Amino acid sequence: MADRAIINASPSIFLSRAGHLDLLRIFASEIWVPEPVAGEIRQRGPGDITARMLDTTHWLSGVPAPSVPRSIADWRLGAGESSVLALALEHPGTDAIIDDLAARRCAATLSIPLRGTLGIVLVAKQRGAIRLARPVIQSMVSAGLYLSQKVLDAALSRVGE
Repeated sequence: MADRAIINASPSIFLSRAGHLDLLRIFASEIWVPEPVAGEIRQRGPGDITARMLDTTHWLSGVPAPSVPRSIADWRLGAGESSVLALALEHPGTDAIIDDLAARRCAATLSIPLRGTLGIVLVAKQRGAIRLARPVIQSMVSAGLYLSQKVLDAALSRVGE
């Protein structure tokens, strides 16, 4: 398990809406939430489960937004994605948890370790934290996560389902 990871809004939202935010604990002991990401989540309103989880989950740690280096700013990503990647770049070996394709491409060019929401579920299955990945993934799809059938089939095949 990693010491920490840095998460963007969409993975937080999909995992919490589906009741699986705790899977992040399988992945890292501390999850950093940069200020722009926390702000995006809180805009959803105090009744939103993810906003409540931010305020009540001790291992989700709000952190100040870092300066975004030009190597990231040139990608014209959102403030959340940019802050997640900038923090990961400042803390080598810290994984970024992001679903956005452009942000994932940026991370790859900068050699930033990366996971997506789907990757978190697959790690949980591989480490024995969940018996089956399919129902967890289906609950996140019901919560709004989009996955093509091809991506879903390939992911489930990787964990023997």
